[in-house]
Amino acid sequence: MYEPIRTKSVHRMADDARDTYPHRSREEELDIQLAGHLAALLAVTDELGDTEAGELIARQVARLRGAPPARHAALSGASARELHGKAHALAGRALVVAASRADTAAAILAAERMDAHTAALAGGSTLAATAAP
Repeated sequence: MYEPIRTKSVHRMADDARDTYPHRSREEELDIQLAGHLAALLAVTDELGDTEAGELIARQVARLRGAPPARHAALSGASARELHGKAHALAGRALVVAASRADTAAAILAAERMDAHTAALAGGSTLAATAAP
């Protein structure tokens, strides 16, 4: 004989009320993720001292979050080459998320930042921020 079930099931039925905890849409989740990647890129950009590019990135973060971002206040002590590599990787992540949510302005900005950091890593001249909407 089988022993009877003595505990309540941990499984939820498909038709249970979904209002018991908050849900975010895929678009909202992508907005949060994109804003996070851009905020991290902003911190590295500020550390590199690229004010013009920092302002462009800050505008995109403010658009996504609905509030201006906190700006980077401390220095990591990393070399410029390490910072450019980190910024390139962060811009790449932002580009992937921007493309998946079809955010053209953020995708263009991320691609331009990737190009600028690639040029800096290749020994090109100083970073030049490009105008983005």
